[in-house]
Amino acid sequence: MNFEELWAFAGRQPVYSIALVGLTIAIIGNEISRLFRGYKSLVPAQVTALINQENALVVDLRPYADFQKGHIAGSKNVLMSQFDPESKQLAPAKALPIVLVCQSGITVVGAAKRLKKAGFERVHVLEGGIGAWQQAELPLVKGKG
Repeated sequence: MNFEELWAFAGRQPVYSIALVGLTIAIIGNEISRLFRGYKSLVPAQVTALINQENALVVDLRPYADFQKGHIAGSKNVLMSQFDPESKQLAPAKALPIVLVCQSGITVVGAAKRLKKAGFERVHVLEGGIGAWQQAELPLVKGKG
């Protein structure tokens, strides 16, 4: 297919052409916003490596009852309603990589932005939340953290 055929198709199919341009702009915009958001999404294997190699602090933002049913070993449970980047649990960890975890990977976005604003430099979120961790068949610890 050459440029002339592509141009002719665009002329015959304006709705598809506009949709293609719109989707392309949306994808590019999304990727640009990911570069500037200040935190990085990690898959479970990357989180495991960060914990093992760099002693990352894992902060679980799920309700306490969910945390007790199963959480990543060594993680700290902080309720989203009580989340404070200047707390005793978090403030000393500014130099460490921090991984935020919730049920599905959505709740952590606000917390990640707050950490970045408070001066934390190595902020990460578990993409897909604890559900992704379980899907990867990685172990969870039951009971208190």
